Amino acid sequence: MFSGFKPKSELFYALFTSTAQYLEFGAKTLAELASPQADTASIAERMVGFEHECDRIKRELFRTVNSTFVTPFDRSDIYMLGSTLDDVMDHMEAASHLVSLYGVRELPHHLCDVIDTLDACAKITAEAMPKLASMQGLESYWIKINELENTADHLYRTCLANLFDGHLDALTVMKLKDIADELEDAADAFEKVSHVIETIVLKES
Repeated sequence: MFSGFKPKSELFYALFTSTAQYLEFGAKTLAELASPQADTASIAERMVGFEHECDRIKRELFRTVNSTFVTPFDRSDIYMLGSTLDDVMDHMEAASHLVSLYGVRELPHHLCDVIDTLDACAKITAEAMPKLASMQGLESYWIKINELENTADHLYRTCLANLFDGHLDALTVMKLKDIADELEDAADAFEKVSHVIETIVLKES
C-alpha cells in the first residue's frame, strides 16, 4: 500500500534514456534517405515502429509520475521532458512518412545536411541523458545542441531559398517544403529538450 511513496528515480532516468536511444535509432534510419536508392517505404515503416515505442515509453513515464509520491524532480518538468522527447520522434517520423507518401526519390543536399544535423543532435542527446541522474556535465550538451539547431536553421533557410528560385515546379516545391518543415521542427524539438534539461539542472543545483 505504500509503493506509491517509494522513490522510483532510477525508473524515470531509465525511461528518459530509453527514449533518447530510440531517437538515435530514428535519426540513423532517417539518414538512409540521403541515398537515391533508399527504400523509403521501409524507412517510413521502421520510423513508425520507433514512434510507437516512444509513445509507449511516454505513457509508462506518465503513469509512473501519477503513481509515485516522490519524484526525482518537479513533476511538470518530468511531463515536459517526456513530451518534448516524444515530439522529436513525431517530427522525424512525419518527415520520413512524407518522403514515402510523396514518392520523393532524391532529397536536396541541404535537407540531407539537416538530417545529418539531427543525427548529431540525437547522438549527443543519447549520450547526455544518463547524466541527468547526477545533474553533472550537462552544460556542454545544451550549448552544443544550440549550435546544431542554429546550423539546422541556416540549412533550412538556404533550402527554402533554393526551392523558391524557380527551377522546380510548384508541386515539387510544396512537397519538399512540407518535408523541410518537419525536419526543421525536429531540430527545434531537440533544442526544446535541451532547454528543459537546462531548466531542471538549474532548479536542482
